[in-house]
Amino acid sequence: MALGTDYPRQDCGIARSLEVVGERWTLLILRDCFLGVRRFSDFEAHLDISKAVLTARLEALVSAGLLTRVGRGHASYELTPEAIDLWPVLHGLAQWGDRLTSPGRPRRTFHHVGHGAECGLLGGDGRCTACGTAPLPSDIETRPGPGADPTLRDDPVSRALRAPHRLLEPLVTR
Repeated sequence: MALGTDYPRQDCGIARSLEVVGERWTLLILRDCFLGVRRFSDFEAHLDISKAVLTARLEALVSAGLLTRVGRGHASYELTPEAIDLWPVLHGLAQWGDRLTSPGRPRRTFHHVGHGAECGLLGGDGRCTACGTAPLPSDIETRPGPGADPTLRDDPVSRALRAPHRLLEPLVTR
């Protein structure tokens, strides 16, 4: 018997959020979108997810208004403004996960580049350690951190993410 995906008797914003993003794979798909993944084949290769599950999750994210599907045939997916609002949550989860599993050795680092040049590393609260602002995702560059293990994956997305890359910019995987 499949688990339900709603919490009708919970009067709570977290419950409402989980109804949208709480299914397995959903947050990883959104993470990949922030990292610049756009194509179905790249999601599939990077996540090791079945086509059926990926199709269902992408359709649910489009229906929920978090992704838009662009084009026909070999469509691509882009984050909506509502999804971009989730950036602080995803950044916080990544920071928290790294503190639990690899203290002092984050797998990815995030840098504020919104002033035309690198400003500073983002702290645990998502603020730039140099200027104190909380930059928009488009003003953040990600890089492999000291805890990254490049031997874990060798798919096109993982290889492309071994170089510095601005969030939200389409990732070139070919």
